Amino acid sequence: MKPLCKIIFSIVLILIGNTSSQAQEKLITSDYPKVVGYLSVVHPLITFDKNGNTSNFNDSYTVGFPTGINILKSDTFGYSFEIVPFINSSNGTSKVNNLLFHPGLFFRYPKNWTLYARMAFETSGRYGFTPSISKIVYKAKNTNFFVSAPVPLRFGNDKPVSIGFSLQMGLTF
Repeated sequence: MKPLCKIIFSIVLILIGNTSSQAQEKLITSDYPKVVGYLSVVHPLITFDKNGNTSNFNDSYTVGFPTGINILKSDTFGYSFEIVPFINSSNGTSKVNNLLFHPGLFFRYPKNWTLYARMAFETSGRYGFTPSISKIVYKAKNTNFFVSAPVPLRFGNDKPVSIGFSLQMGLTF
């Protein structure tokens, strides 16, 4: 190797090593990224579309069990991935009738408020968005209890566009 190439190669190695050690120091001194898991229960309350509205408690009952991971990048921002199996009970039988994949971003605000902006992909063939506002109502040392109000907006599967309102309650850990 020519002397100039050796010098440039050495400088590059020193810079890479210095950058790497600075990044490691930053990770050691920073609280972020931080991973938080959660378990919850969601009750769809009512859904509106061009044909009218459907209440969850009239002819059948549907309940979902959101489970997810939040990756906090800072005090105010993060990424969330949620999976929600839905169980429907009607006419004396119950079954898992849908599975929702729910990735998105969240924005944390003062006084334990969080705004979620999620994409939605359902095994029923529906897709869309789910904005949600959430509030931590009780904080413990390693667990928080939260209440959330998801507003699912759905398209596809030869059904009319719909918007719904739900109530979600759960624990973070």
